[in-house]
Amino acid sequence: MSQLNGNEIAIIGMSGRFPGASDLTAFWQNLCHGEESITQFDDATLRANGVTEKQLADRDYVRSGFTLADIDQFDAGFFHLTPREAQILDPQQRLFLECCWHALEHAGHVPQRYDGRIGVYAGVFSSSYLLNIYSQPGLVASLGEMAVRHGNEKDYLTTRLSYKLNLRGPSIAIQTSCSTSLVAVHTAMQSLLAGECDMAIAGGVSVLADQEAGYPWQAGGLLSPDGHCRPFDADAAGTVFGNGLGVVILKRLDDAERDGNTVYAVIKGSAINNDGADKVGFTAPSVQGQSEAIAEALSMAEVSADTIQLLEAHGTGTPLGDPIEIEALNRVWQSHTTRKGYCARGSVKGNVGHLGAASGIAGLIKATLALHHKQLPPTINFTRPNPNIPFEQTPFYPHTQLQPWAASAAHPRRAAVSSFG
Repeated sequence: MSQLNGNEIAIIGMSGRFPGASDLTAFWQNLCHGEESITQFDDATLRANGVTEKQLADRDYVRSGFTLADIDQFDAGFFHLTPREAQILDPQQRLFLECCWHALEHAGHVPQRYDGRIGVYAGVFSSSYLLNIYSQPGLVASLGEMAVRHGNEKDYLTTRLSYKLNLRGPSIAIQTSCSTSLVAVHTAMQSLLAGECDMAIAGGVSVLADQEAGYPWQAGGLLSPDGHCRPFDADAAGTVFGNGLGVVILKRLDDAERDGNTVYAVIKGSAINNDGADKVGFTAPSVQGQSEAIAEALSMAEVSADTIQLLEAHGTGTPLGDPIEIEALNRVWQSHTTRKGYCARGSVKGNVGHLGAASGIAGLIKATLALHHKQLPPTINFTRPNPNIPFEQTPFYPHTQLQPWAASAAHPRRAAVSSFG
């Protein structure tokens, strides 16, 4: 009996840059080795990036971060941009152009030789680079306010790529905070299934212009007091935001097989929703809302949770968010199975930090690489479970060692990925 329903979407190419990894080969090796790609900043570096003496004297100022190398390097000529045009372009948008080209190369497609329509669906963090531009009034005056806005406004991330590569499918900027990049993937899938495009680029980017600066920690806040992100751990006290970007190239599975593409993973279903007002505060998560989205994704995929062996969770390392996420997942899983401790639970945020608009795509790429390499990489910074998470009563177990991923005789390797915003 076929396990396909005709709505499957193939991932045929990927690209990404993450802390400690200039490409996906290095990213995968770091995941397998359990690397925490964190950078410690000395006082001279912090001063050079505008950190004040008062902040440096504060014992609660955290002197570390997850940085992305060489964000000032860009081949402007390749994309037919003048040096001055490149100078006012947000580094996030420069990096996105390069990342998408690399992903298309990875998929084996040159846009000029592809007969179908290629759509673009992605989102970007707010431009911190704009402050640098406005500090140079002569530069702004020489190019004009409109040119500066075009180089830094979120709306133009995807349409600039479509213009530069002559892509004729829909070009949609997606902005849903931390869930941006997976919502972009979901929207791209719907567009493919509706026939609006024949191939899609989907992902997200979140890179600060001034990365080499820490942050002030405040008790009861969202951020970690020591610069480490510890998803689902008893010592988890907050998240740490990092810098990175990633994209995937998507096709309808039938088309990918017809065209002889390499299929790195198959997406069988996805879902999105919103909590509305059913939560304690605007930034708080909701068990009910998350459960409904997870249940709908499984229903769309026509997959039982009993067959999923890897869960790449949102896993921010916050005392409130992590238990709520596991409770929401457990509610849904228990409607499918009574088994305990069979599904490995991971979160890439321990390795590279919380990448905001790019956090979901980082998790999807990690899960895709795990499927492709048939290995389960470890979740790091985990020693003992958050006391509010009864893992022994759930199907999930904290996975802390690299191990082979054996396929079941009854079904292929399967993973689930969550991202909430």
